[in-house]
Amino acid sequence: MGNSYAGQLKSARFEEALHNSIEASLRCSSVVPRPIFSQLYLDPDQPPFLPEDVKPKVEELDKELVHRYTQNGSLDFSNNQTVNEMEDEEEDEDMSDSSSPPIPYSQKPAPEGSCTTDGFCQAGKDLRLVSLCMEQIDIPAGFLLVGAKSPNLPEHILVCAVDKRFLPDDHGKNALLGFSGNCIGCGERGFRYFTEFSNHINLKLTTQPKKQKHLKYYLVRSSQGVLSKGPLICWKDSSVFSPAKSSSAVNISGTQDLSRNKNIVKPLALSVQLVGKTFATAPLTLRNSDVANGNSSGGRNNVLSSTFSRPMPHSTSPSPGCFSVDQASMSSSGPPKKRHRGWSPGSPVPPPGLVVPVPTIRPLTRTEPLLSVPVPQSMLTGILQPQPIPAGETVIVPENLLNNSGIRPVILIGYGTLPYFYGNVGDIVVSPLLVNCYKIPQLENKDLDLLGLTGAQLLSVENMILLTIQYLVRLGPDQIPLREEFEQIMLKAMQEFTLRERSLQMSGQCISVSPGQLPWLARLITSVSRDLVHVVVTQNSLAEGISETLRSLNEMKHQQRLPDYVVAICASKNRGNEFCIVVLGQYQSRALAESMLTTSEFLKEISYELITGKVSFLASHFKNTSLGDDLDKLLEKMKQQRGDNVVIPFSGDVNECVSSQEAAAMVSTQDSDLDIDTFQIYQPQLTVARKLLSQVCAIADSGNQSLDLGHFSKVDFIIIVPRSEVLVQQTLQRIRQSGVLVDLGLEENGTAYQRAEKYVVRLDNEIQTKFEVFMRRVKQNPYTLFVLVHDNAHVDLTSAISSSLTHGEPSHGLADRVINCREVTEAFNLLVLQVSSFPYALQTQQSRISSNNEVHWIQFDNMEEIGSEEKLYFGLNEYSKSLQWGITSPLLRCDENFEKMVNTLLERYPRLHSMVIRCYLLIQQYSEALMALTTMASLRDHSTPETLSIMDDLITSPGKNRNGCGHMLIIRVPSVQLAMLARERLQEVRDKLGLQYRFEILLGNPASEFTVAKHFVTRLKAWRGNEQEDWVPRTYQDLEGLPCIVILTGKDTLGETFPRSLKYCDLRLIDSSYLTRTALEQEVGLACCYVSKEAIRGSIVALDLSEKEHEKANISENDSDELLIDLERPQSNSSAVTGTSGSIAENGVSSSSAADKSQKQPASLNFQNVAVSTVDEGTYPRFTAGETLKQECDSLGNQMASSTTSKLSSSSVTRTFRWPSQSVKECKTLHAALPRIVILSKAAYCLLGSQKSGHLPSSSSLLPHADVSWLRSLRPLLPKDMNGEEQSLYYRQWTTARQHHADYNNQSETAGSKSFHPRRLLLTGPPQVGKTGSYLQFLRILFRMLIRLLEVDVYDEEEINTSSTESSEITQSSNDHWPDIEIFSKITFDLSVHDTKYGSMSPVYTEQLSRVKQEANKETKVEEPRKRETVSMMLTKYSAYNTFHHCEQCHQYMDINPAAQMTDSTLHAFTFSSSMLGEEVQLHFIIPKSKENHFVFSKQGKHLESMRLPLVSDKNLNAVKSPIFTPSSGRHEHGLLNLYHAMEGISHLHLLVVKEYEMPLYRKYWPNHIMLVLPGMFNNAGVGAARFLIKELSYHNLELERNRLEELGVKRQCVWPFIVVMDDSCVLWNIHSVQEQSSSSMEPGNTNKNVSLKSVLQHIEATPKIVHYAILGIQKWNSKLNSRGSKPPFSRCHVHDFILLNVDLTQNVQYDLNRYFCEDVDFNLRTNSSGLLICRFNNFSLMKKHIQVGGQKDFAIKPKIMVSESMAPIMPLQYVCAPDSEHTLLAAPAQFLLEKFLQHATYKLFPKAIHNFKNPVLAIDCYLNIGPEVAICYVSSRPHSINVNCEGVFFSGLLLYLCDSFVGADLLKKFKFLKGATLCVICQDRSSLRQTIVRLELEDEWQFRLRDEFQTANSIDDKPLYFLTGRHI
Repeated sequence: MGNSYAGQLKSARFEEALHNSIEASLRCSSVVPRPIFSQLYLDPDQPPFLPEDVKPKVEELDKELVHRYTQNGSLDFSNNQTVNEMEDEEEDEDMSDSSSPPIPYSQKPAPEGSCTTDGFCQAGKDLRLVSLCMEQIDIPAGFLLVGAKSPNLPEHILVCAVDKRFLPDDHGKNALLGFSGNCIGCGERGFRYFTEFSNHINLKLTTQPKKQKHLKYYLVRSSQGVLSKGPLICWKDSSVFSPAKSSSAVNISGTQDLSRNKNIVKPLALSVQLVGKTFATAPLTLRNSDVANGNSSGGRNNVLSSTFSRPMPHSTSPSPGCFSVDQASMSSSGPPKKRHRGWSPGSPVPPPGLVVPVPTIRPLTRTEPLLSVPVPQSMLTGILQPQPIPAGETVIVPENLLNNSGIRPVILIGYGTLPYFYGNVGDIVVSPLLVNCYKIPQLENKDLDLLGLTGAQLLSVENMILLTIQYLVRLGPDQIPLREEFEQIMLKAMQEFTLRERSLQMSGQCISVSPGQLPWLARLITSVSRDLVHVVVTQNSLAEGISETLRSLNEMKHQQRLPDYVVAICASKNRGNEFCIVVLGQYQSRALAESMLTTSEFLKEISYELITGKVSFLASHFKNTSLGDDLDKLLEKMKQQRGDNVVIPFSGDVNECVSSQEAAAMVSTQDSDLDIDTFQIYQPQLTVARKLLSQVCAIADSGNQSLDLGHFSKVDFIIIVPRSEVLVQQTLQRIRQSGVLVDLGLEENGTAYQRAEKYVVRLDNEIQTKFEVFMRRVKQNPYTLFVLVHDNAHVDLTSAISSSLTHGEPSHGLADRVINCREVTEAFNLLVLQVSSFPYALQTQQSRISSNNEVHWIQFDNMEEIGSEEKLYFGLNEYSKSLQWGITSPLLRCDENFEKMVNTLLERYPRLHSMVIRCYLLIQQYSEALMALTTMASLRDHSTPETLSIMDDLITSPGKNRNGCGHMLIIRVPSVQLAMLARERLQEVRDKLGLQYRFEILLGNPASEFTVAKHFVTRLKAWRGNEQEDWVPRTYQDLEGLPCIVILTGKDTLGETFPRSLKYCDLRLIDSSYLTRTALEQEVGLACCYVSKEAIRGSIVALDLSEKEHEKANISENDSDELLIDLERPQSNSSAVTGTSGSIAENGVSSSSAADKSQKQPASLNFQNVAVSTVDEGTYPRFTAGETLKQECDSLGNQMASSTTSKLSSSSVTRTFRWPSQSVKECKTLHAALPRIVILSKAAYCLLGSQKSGHLPSSSSLLPHADVSWLRSLRPLLPKDMNGEEQSLYYRQWTTARQHHADYNNQSETAGSKSFHPRRLLLTGPPQVGKTGSYLQFLRILFRMLIRLLEVDVYDEEEINTSSTESSEITQSSNDHWPDIEIFSKITFDLSVHDTKYGSMSPVYTEQLSRVKQEANKETKVEEPRKRETVSMMLTKYSAYNTFHHCEQCHQYMDINPAAQMTDSTLHAFTFSSSMLGEEVQLHFIIPKSKENHFVFSKQGKHLESMRLPLVSDKNLNAVKSPIFTPSSGRHEHGLLNLYHAMEGISHLHLLVVKEYEMPLYRKYWPNHIMLVLPGMFNNAGVGAARFLIKELSYHNLELERNRLEELGVKRQCVWPFIVVMDDSCVLWNIHSVQEQSSSSMEPGNTNKNVSLKSVLQHIEATPKIVHYAILGIQKWNSKLNSRGSKPPFSRCHVHDFILLNVDLTQNVQYDLNRYFCEDVDFNLRTNSSGLLICRFNNFSLMKKHIQVGGQKDFAIKPKIMVSESMAPIMPLQYVCAPDSEHTLLAAPAQFLLEKFLQHATYKLFPKAIHNFKNPVLAIDCYLNIGPEVAICYVSSRPHSINVNCEGVFFSGLLLYLCDSFVGADLLKKFKFLKGATLCVICQDRSSLRQTIVRLELEDEWQFRLRDEFQTANSIDDKPLYFLTGRHI
């Protein structure tokens, strides 16, 4: 029977047999049922049972289940019950344990005229779940909806309603016999027999209908109301069956429930009789992911249906096909579990492997979709369909093939049609590994060019066969074929052909192999393979060759040597050549079969093997030691010998014993040397954080409105991590240590520690509720920018749809559900940051992250950059390259002895998964090593040297240390069950040997926290010294210094950080099941870390390099690639450690002298033979978080750091690592962080070592991730040493997501375009490089930046010249809101300029100024512009903004609608004559459509006539009357031209005044603004010209409007005459109200608050009698304004930057249009001298933003004709020259040169006036800056003008600048001059200069010399200005 409890009557089994017997008798019409007891006991001819089929006892299974339950926290049968529903439940007992042929079942013919279509009932109504899933179905009480399976429609479920009394309970019991059901299609009720019902619903069965066989599932409604497949109906006792099923079959898609996925190729048993379970390597299995991509996109497990190179007839039946056999071994035998017809009691059981003819299954390809499926997945591409076939095309797999040969052959599909397999198909595996390599797609020309091919050059089948054979011959004995490697060989071959064809100029025919030559050439190639590759050539079909191979394998003698590969070639005349490969190598076949399983699948397979007891023979093998003794007895004996004593915990040898009480009481002291990592941010992390920030800024600036940074004032975050308790604790620890919660203002200092937990969420079943809380916060706080950090984003990429369809693990698809849900993608205030060390699966063609939004870790450009870091990152690259160093103790090792042992065991146990065997062997190795090192030295020779040296190090190091510090060893065991077994076993051995106080053994299971024994916790606390009472270690880093073994389990490693004391990583279990880049690199990533510079010594040559090699080693750094190729690796790759001690491994130095040398030499980092001295340590200091923050804030103004991309340059020099031996206590290197030592399996070692021959691909060329597939087999090679960006682009081009990948559906509607999530970023960096610290720092600087965005730097400068002003006698009451014109006109004008920006200008002479004594020492160098004082202010709702501000309210105002950008505005010319210019001026207006209402156009032709002006009497609270003009230059982005908020959104007229050449830029950024474009002649003019033209235009417009309104009956004086002229840097406006002195406060003070520009303008415009004022303005803000004593509310003084100008009153006062500087002071003085009123409102103030770009920039003064690029700068005194001289002429406007010259030439021009304010320089009608040392007395020449009192003043100079006819000789004679006073007369040209001197009779009093005439250094074309100097006689 094969049951371990044969002969015992178990009640459950008895009930089942009784039940079956009764049911059989009820149904049976002919044969008498077999008596029940004979069913239970009398099994004829019991064959000898095989170990693999031993079933554990029920109690053991129950125990196992309980054990699993406690392991996983919950045991969900829906997960593991039906991995395999290949016509389920082993074809449901139908002929279950027998191999007898089925008796055909004769079905009643359907009634005439009824429907017989599959999936419909006889009434023609659709019953398929697909069609009914959304229907509301009414069923009677007591009935349930269940799903029935039809053999003709395996991919569909039919919906039926069945009375639940006839269905079993959860335990598979208590179902009533019989049936009662209704048809839900046509509504017919009351079917009492299942036979009758099955006819009605057209099941069309070939066997007798049974409800147990065909009613499969309960149907349930999902939360969306969709009817879908629920749990299986449990027809059998679940406690026995479900574990056995738990991982039996191979799953097709990496998820369990196959039939859920409607388009999976369904495993259909090829031979229905196969039962029993064997090692589940899905023979002929496909992955649905590949089927989905039925083109050539499958990965290494590709679809079979696409293997047929010729088109097959299309199938019309909708039955899907599949190739996976229900893993069956024919070895189990015995009677059927249920009675079957035709099995007479006396008949002998047929022999187990009897081959029965059954309908074979023929693969067909199909392109059109089958049925509409509710889930959006691509349709099935391959269908299997029963067809009659010729015998020649079938292969009958011999029975007992696996038992006889110990090998399960793998058939690699090649080219052509594979035959059909019958019989014992469970013993073979069909793999589509290389199939896509042979399908060469039709390529477009651009793709051909990319690959270096020509169109003609695709390989013939013969060439492909020869290449394949050649490849197989080249493979080593421990290598398996790799798809990626073979693809590159094919590509190279094609490229070779292309080259040859080009050179020979011939057609492709000359290089093809004729079919006749093929067998001969093939055998020729294999002749060098040492008989490891055979070729079998047949004529008729491939089946012959395969049958022959399998037969010879089955009949093989044990001594016989098998080939590793047999290439079967069919040279058929009519079909051309076809071939396939049969892999027979013991190692190769197993590795290929195992590599077909995904990680989840093989872990299930392992747990199945453990649960069903298949491993019991292996376990019993390991019960004995290698010497043959019983292990347990030995250990017991040792325990008794030891008694109560244990090995001393530390500070003593392993042989010293103490009592266990004494051991527990031993206390360590605090260890000051213990390197507990404090949280710090290092320079690279800062740089990456800044790169992230600059990327966020780039998203905000991209103009697609996806992120508005100006909108947010706060940052909040959540970090989502995979399911790992340790990772959660580690992240929490980093958050707490970094202080980020307090820095972001999220938590208070006291509570931050506890509250940190709500910011880290684990991807488990509770995430839904926590995440909903988070999303609620996101919605409720629109002004907070939330950052969702998805750490280790590569870990679970299953899509939510596929995991729900396939009953995946409950955690599958959670990440997709959270990260990709609609709320997340649509939340405008949520950034998603995905962080990953292995981002490849996120970088497919369907990626949701734009490649621009990827931020890659920085890579150092050169040694200098690295030199200053204290620690260097040592990652995968460095490990790989370290193989070339030739050090005696390599970092990456392969344990050859272990591999040999494994291979021996693999041959002995062919049915077990190799990881199980490896694990058992590893446990024995460590156990024996422990015994060998403590009590049984005889076992030394039976442990591998690797294992022995690791254990020796582990148990001796605490003994050498007074505190018991030691090393950590990680053993990686992916299977949880195996890991628990390993821990249990090793703990038992440790405890019995008395080492329980010496080192700890922990189980690192992601699902739970680890537990550390109490005495070790006490020791850890003592070392740390300051931990709290209840402290327990929660992260691996907390275990720093603890000697321990961590058995790390779980499907993936999840990014946990390990302590510095981790020394060894044992990855010997990671073998050929890890053939994707992510899987492999993730494992080695455990060992990556930062190492001290001391760790990498100068070059200590451990191998004798020949001189030639020395030369090679000295090649310069950039040739490192060649170095890698040239230098030999040491011969042995395992370390030369003897069994006696680990000293060599510890020291790693072969000769003592070298070791001494290494200690004496200064530890300088040396990657090259050439010593590179370390750069000054100061350049990359360590920052604590606080300092960093400060530094970040300071540096934020700077540009973000640009990425540097290049690898750590490596070298080829031998070097040595010293893990310090503990005795060298004083040596400071004790706590140097060192690279870990990694022990790999052979398979992993070969992939990671970048071999110099290039023979094997490195891990980087593997498929990047199991969830993606290559787009095509023909693709360029992934170049070596690619940086992250290039790698990402490569994967985005060449990989595509598989169907169950979360990104699979991410293709937008428009073909070809990708839909990226705009607010999603990806941070990638190697494992353990510091990404967490980096993103925490990013959050911090993001917050700082948002605050900075909400802040603005405004000028904060106290007024100057205040001391010299005397407060006027006449003042107004400080409570008045407006000036009283009667009082105000009596106030005298304050001539002094108070604005600080004029601090370095010449003061204006007043009587008060003459009393100020000027010291001569006040010389200032004017060359260096003063840094003006600024202060940071928060922006308010009334600020003016630049283009970087976006918000909902002003979106329309800004109008950045790209479609309507340019077309919506019109250009209008406007011409007027200017008396000043003496000619007509033509200005251009650009008027957006929306602003045309402000203008008046002629009725015909849309000619612009004028700009509308309001009336003085208008009172509109929602408008301001004055048009606002803003001249702007060079600030199209940064100018504050968005006045929407400042004007509170009300209607206003705002005109930008721009130069002609800048117009396009301004128009681009401000499409909705009115532009006034100055004529081209003013392109180089200064600000004076803009103000002049604004004023001229406004006066002209005022006249036009007066004329227009006069016709409408409005008086001329009623038209509003004011305009506002304001700078483009005005940002905020304040109101200052005086508080009355209260009894409590000592003095009255001022308060100021922000107000809008609207309220300021409306207030000023409401001034009584306003038309009598010429200019109104407000004061400039400074921080002392409030603290100052109260000022009068109104002053009569200079106003700047923001003025209301009365263009009517000032009609005759003009701005000097030539001026570049001080044009406003000049204008104010003219206005005042004309007797007009200038009023400054002191209760308002203006804040001006410090803008670093644009504005009134100085010209870069360059020579007109450049002689050479590098010329000395031109000094101001060179700006003028003598006329007609050979002086260098300059390319700058004459006026500009003049003004600049005057500022700097004071000493030359007016020596008498310097520091002499009593004797100012007299300037007539102008104010020019002639340097701060000289006072200027401004005098107007106009009659009736008001001037300063000059009586008794002797002037020290006279300045006449372009004087007009009002200046006459009489006027000048009124003034007195000092003797020796100097004169400067400036004119437009030489003739007017002479005329002026004559007209003003200057020669009477002034003495001139010819050489005193000068001109500005311009060419004649540029119209230089001329001036003459002279002295007063």
